[in-house]
Amino acid sequence: MRALFASRAKHDYLSDALTLLSGWTREGEQIRRTLVMDDTQHAALTERVKVVADALRLRPDISRRADRTQIRVGHGDGAPLSEGEVLLAARIEDAYRAVTGS
Repeated sequence: MRALFASRAKHDYLSDALTLLSGWTREGEQIRRTLVMDDTQHAALTERVKVVADALRLRPDISRRADRTQIRVGHGDGAPLSEGEVLLAARIEDAYRAVTGS
């Protein structure tokens, strides 16, 4: 199994992982997700994301507009996505399901 991953490029591995995260779109070296939720759910999600992001030493951009929460993960400076950033996106999905009950 180890040889399989060693033979593939890191970029391909991350792209494959991103395909498993429905709702996330890639824009250059960032990934983005827009979630429909109320203010209480947004606050709960933000707190959960902060805990995970701190542990991973990452800083996602979370903004609120009307009834939508927009999340961006990655660097805008051309740095490639890392395993940690894809992991953070997966943990955000887990938090979203926990907060919304879906």
